[in-house]
Amino acid sequence: MPELPEVETTRRGVAPTLENAVIETVTVRHTGLRWPISETLAAVLADRRVRKVERRAKYLLVRFDHGTLLIHLGMSGSLRFVPPGTPPTKHDHVDLHLHDTVLRYRDPRRFGALLWHEGDPATHPLLARLGPEPLEDAFDGDYLYRATRTRRQAIKQVLMDNHMVVGVGNIYANEALFLAGIRPDRPACRLGTEETTRLAEAIRGVLARAIDAGGSTLRDFVGAGGEPGYFQQTYAVYARAGEPCRVCGTPVVQIRQGQRSSFYCPGCQPC
Repeated sequence: MPELPEVETTRRGVAPTLENAVIETVTVRHTGLRWPISETLAAVLADRRVRKVERRAKYLLVRFDHGTLLIHLGMSGSLRFVPPGTPPTKHDHVDLHLHDTVLRYRDPRRFGALLWHEGDPATHPLLARLGPEPLEDAFDGDYLYRATRTRRQAIKQVLMDNHMVVGVGNIYANEALFLAGIRPDRPACRLGTEETTRLAEAIRGVLARAIDAGGSTLRDFVGAGGEPGYFQQTYAVYARAGEPCRVCGTPVVQIRQGQRSSFYCPGCQPC
C-alpha cells in the first residue's frame, strides 16, 4: 500500500504539469471504487483550471476555485501522464484530459477514491479528525509525550493511528522505532520525554529521507506509461526477520501486533 512518502512523491511528480493546467474533459470508465465516483464529476471539472496540488495525510488534494478533488490511491492506485490517444488498459478507470497530455488514474484493486468536495477540504469527513502532519512543526516530542499519557496500547500501534499523527504506516513506524531505540510493543504511556523526543525526530527523519529517495523516481509517475516506480530502500529492520542487525549484528525479531508484522532488534531496542 502506498504510504506517505509514495503519495508525496506522486504529488511532486504530477504537480508541475497539473498546476495551472485546464481540465478540458474527464473520462470515467469505472465508477466502482472504494466510494463510487460521482456521476457529475466530469461536468464539475470540465474547463476548470487546477490551482494547486497539495497533500493531507495520504490524500492528494487537487485544488480548484470552486472546490477540491480528493484522490486516495488505496492499495494499488497510481497516477501517470500518458499521451493523448493512448489506449486504456483494463484497470485504467479515469482520465483527466489536459491540452497536450492525459493524467490517468489506474487502480487494479479499486480500493482508491476520487471525491469532489466544495469548500474547505479540511472539513471533509475523511480529513476533519486527522492528527498533525509528521513533517510539520505541530508534531514534535512534546506533542507526542502529551498525546500518549493515557494510551496503554503498544507504541507502534499508537503511531499508526491517524488521529495521533498521519501517514506513519507500518514500514516507517518499524524503522523509526528502531532509530529511536524503542521496542514496538512498549506501552505508549510509559515513554519518557527524552524517548518521545527521539521518536518524533526519528519519524521525521525516516519520512524525509524516504521522500528524498523518491525524488529519483519522479519521472516514473509522469512518464508515458508503465507501473508506478515506488522507490526501493535498504531497511534497518522491516521485513528482515532472522537477519543480523546492521548496527549490532543481533538477529532481527518479528512479532505480530494486531494484523501487522513488527520487526525490531533486541540489542538496539532493549525496552
